[in-house]
Amino acid sequence: MMDLANEFPSAGMPTRKEEKPVGPTVQLITFTIGDEEYGVDIMAVREIRAWAETTLLPNTPKYVRGVINLRGTIVPIYDLRARFGMGATDASKTHVVIVVGIGGRTIGILVDTVSDILTVTEHDVRPVPDMELTVDGAFLSGLITVQDHMVALIQLDKLFDTTLAVAGTATKGAESLPSPGT
Repeated sequence: MMDLANEFPSAGMPTRKEEKPVGPTVQLITFTIGDEEYGVDIMAVREIRAWAETTLLPNTPKYVRGVINLRGTIVPIYDLRARFGMGATDASKTHVVIVVGIGGRTIGILVDTVSDILTVTEHDVRPVPDMELTVDGAFLSGLITVQDHMVALIQLDKLFDTTLAVAGTATKGAESLPSPGT
């Protein structure tokens, strides 16, 4: 019997050498808001659920869509589009809420769609260039290139920093929020 692997070393093997990640890896959940794609560390994600109506609370920022009861836990739902100053989401059943844990808090973020799960290395993450952005750059931890587009990585702990709310600035709406660290 002929051993194809010895006779033809490339038989049954990929013709293109696949590159494997080098160094520690991190998995990301990516999602879209409009035409832009964002990613968060999968370890922060507790669950993904379809949009459902929320209970509104008075005197909350414009980007807080209300709260839901998630198996006995009251979870605030943040409209990430509004949080980024892109206007409120006209939420429908096609929208998605990603429930995440941040520093002992559980919150939901309303996004358009969940896109993918990516595994990247530290080497894949590029710094955010110093330029004008539609999203405050302080909330971004880096950028990664995926095929023909880029994914902006969000630092959830900075995006939902409670010290801003304590300072009373969060109740004025996303447009008036100061950048963390400024």
